[in-house]
Amino acid sequence: MIDTPLNRRTVLVGAGALAGLAVLPPLAMGQGNGETVETATTYGPIRGKHEDGIAKFLGVPYGAPPIGALRFKAPQAPAAWTEVRDTMTFGNPAFQAPQPEMGPDRRMPAPSEDCLYLNVWTPAADDKRRPVMFYNHGGGYMIGSGSATGQDGTSLARDHEVVVVQSNHRLGLLGYLFLGDLAGQDYAANAGMLDIQLALQWVRDNIANFGGDPDNVMVWGESGGGSKTAAVYTMPGAANLFHKASIESASPLRFPTREQANARAEKTLELLGISVSEIAQLHDLPTERLLEVQQMDIPNGLAPWGDPDPVPGFGAFVDGEVISQNPFADGVADFSAGKPLMCGTTRDEMVFFSLFGPPDIFNIDEAGLREQLGGSYDGEDLEEIIATFQQSRPNASPAQIYFAIRTSPIWRDAIKIAEAKVEQGAAPVFMYQLAYHSPTKIPGSEFELGSPHASDISMKFNTPETGQGFILGVDQSPERYQTAKNMSALWAGFARTGVPNAEGLPEWPAYDLANRSTMWIDAECRIVDDPDQAERLYLEAAE
Repeated sequence: MIDTPLNRRTVLVGAGALAGLAVLPPLAMGQGNGETVETATTYGPIRGKHEDGIAKFLGVPYGAPPIGALRFKAPQAPAAWTEVRDTMTFGNPAFQAPQPEMGPDRRMPAPSEDCLYLNVWTPAADDKRRPVMFYNHGGGYMIGSGSATGQDGTSLARDHEVVVVQSNHRLGLLGYLFLGDLAGQDYAANAGMLDIQLALQWVRDNIANFGGDPDNVMVWGESGGGSKTAAVYTMPGAANLFHKASIESASPLRFPTREQANARAEKTLELLGISVSEIAQLHDLPTERLLEVQQMDIPNGLAPWGDPDPVPGFGAFVDGEVISQNPFADGVADFSAGKPLMCGTTRDEMVFFSLFGPPDIFNIDEAGLREQLGGSYDGEDLEEIIATFQQSRPNASPAQIYFAIRTSPIWRDAIKIAEAKVEQGAAPVFMYQLAYHSPTKIPGSEFELGSPHASDISMKFNTPETGQGFILGVDQSPERYQTAKNMSALWAGFARTGVPNAEGLPEWPAYDLANRSTMWIDAECRIVDDPDQAERLYLEAAE
């Protein structure tokens, strides 16, 4: 979402005198739990806290509030300050439907349009150069924040000597409504992605004051955050800001087009009752009205990847400048050729999306299996795909076959990402499946949870104790804890060297088309060559 005349380099490198300043030395470092920690940024000094064995800087501003005249515009550098600024509590999440951890007396404040804040977890604000793990939160471009409990960076920073950074950035309509072609002014394309790019520029300019290495930055994310990571991998303006990436439980081979983004903008104006000549009124509309319109039209809630409808949901799209091409459908961007990549899925992705409805789907029989799949497959195709998966998984129940079939396109697209990277031939790609099988029974059924979508978050952040009030955290077994220890160590290893290896775990070979070696992540990790080969070949032949 960028107007052609916009000078992206000027706006987003942090235009203004402060952005070009040399990195300032750390001011002070407290050592005891609860003591304060001070350091400097290019915009002014800040004070964090020493807690849980690390230093935490929470709610650090990296951009000016994108409100009023800056709504729908490219992000700007924040105003400078001279007094030491407290950064001990999380900043505002992006405006969205409130989530459980958001609001008064909760982990983070209520959602707000003033949301350009980031968090840093570091072993120490010293002059060491540790790997930087820059995480993009999930939520399908619609919800989420860089402050959620399950993705807290404490364990990663403390146990693996890395620096973890997470940003809040504009979401939904406020982040991705494209007005540039309709209004002919400096309205930004992909404003939410430009926020992330600005946060990465902040890392480049400041992270050395937090004990991090600006020349060793890993970008990673799960679900919608995986799609954002794929977008970053395809943004020319971000090419010099990171060095490796991990795309997790997302398969963004392609994004909507600029034309489709224009169609979404026209539809949104129609829902708001605003003509093209009245676009300026959008700067004054209450955010509650924008959220109401965002949620009232079904396409706004669709994930904007895959093959979207003519009017896609709000999210990253190929505008030709900020995002220059499809992430992987047309090959890998040349400017990301040298950047190692990880990609993969959980073993039972689609189970997650049925957790919040009636449990009937978890109790289906053979007839129910065919009924549930009948909308997507028919006749010989239906029988062939069921037979393929039953032969591949001879002990699976009809419900397990159903979820395996529903999950398989996500896995197949992850393989396509890896194949594109292999074909480019410039840097390795590493494939994985989170295979830990949680025995937790889904209420109202005998169906075991397995490893659904989002179950990897607490694993890779090594926070398995979190979320016990939700079904993903009910399982507190030693095996789950060991899986979390393994996965977090592998991810930190990748951040450090570009190869996801960890002490005591099998060597993880790069993916190739001969062996298709895949890390099977569990309490006991192992390498599996071409997992579920028959299923892969079936899907490949059916394309």
